[in-house]
Amino acid sequence: MRGALDDIPGYVPGRPAGAGGPGGRPAFKLSSNENPHPPLPGVLEQAVAAAGSLNRYPDMTCAGLLAELSARFEVPVEHLATGTGSVGIAQQLLQATAGPGDEVIYAWRSFEAYPIITQISGATSVRVPLTPDEEHDLPAMAAAITERTRLIFVCSPNNPTGVATPRAELERFLDRVPDDVLVVVDEAYREFVRDDRVPDGLELYRERPNVCVLRTFSKAYGLAGLRVGYAVAHEPVAAALRKTAVPFGVSQIAQDAAVASLRSEAELMRRVAAVVAERTRVSEGLAAQGWTVPDSQANFVWLRLGEATTDFAAACEQAGVMVRPFAGEGARVSIGEPEANDILLRTAAEFRRARGG
Repeated sequence: MRGALDDIPGYVPGRPAGAGGPGGRPAFKLSSNENPHPPLPGVLEQAVAAAGSLNRYPDMTCAGLLAELSARFEVPVEHLATGTGSVGIAQQLLQATAGPGDEVIYAWRSFEAYPIITQISGATSVRVPLTPDEEHDLPAMAAAITERTRLIFVCSPNNPTGVATPRAELERFLDRVPDDVLVVVDEAYREFVRDDRVPDGLELYRERPNVCVLRTFSKAYGLAGLRVGYAVAHEPVAAALRKTAVPFGVSQIAQDAAVASLRSEAELMRRVAAVVAERTRVSEGLAAQGWTVPDSQANFVWLRLGEATTDFAAACEQAGVMVRPFAGEGARVSIGEPEANDILLRTAAEFRRARGG
């Protein structure tokens, strides 16, 4: 086995809801940032229709989906690539850019897959701690660039803290990045952003050839189980992504469901607005209890709990909601159904009272 695989961290998925909550009440999964709503109108029908051809390979080029994305975002088809979720594309990017002796920079804590896929590639992770306000420390990340740097991840909004990076700060950072270093703006939660200071990554991509934008259908579009994401990048990067893609990796069901989802824009925006309203309610409720809650622009909130993290997660589980603990650091709590969010707020209040908060 390759030495690069020694001591590789395992990806930890969010815990499922289990059989039920206390007293036979429903249990809720708030641990994986999933959309609590079912597929958008027309999507299930398209998926079922596509399932009738499971004996055939899917369209390896994803031509229909790429054409839809090209028209929607006004980008050339040659600047698009698909993959098995945005994380699959991120791994393809590392295959294309980094290997032994190379360095990959990202904030920490950030998306849990970054250190895994970096180590798989054989490259070295350079982790730059977040600021005390749970933000990317972009000046420190710029200072960490060396002649061995090949790729930089900027997760905005950041998973798991939810904080997004303002345009002015991001542009100052990009000005300091050498032209031959690829900056990957990971926007898995872009649809939930409501802060006007946060740029659309596609605007940055149009201006800078070394910027690649990652997006996914797993979150706002509610297709987490189908594994389909896409990248928008200039042609050399997009071409490299197509070369490193697993042949037929994106199923026809996923392709057709994604196209149908893109064509249900009005309902998507309505559902996203409902999640954002619940995010606001949960954030304000937690703040009123005395918690320090970062300004999340995603579909989850972050509580930095330190050594109390595992106890908090256990209390939530006992109450009937599963959250995502990062031991010794904090807990990420997805925005779910209003009933689930109510349980979370009650549990958080009881936890603080029990701890004398």
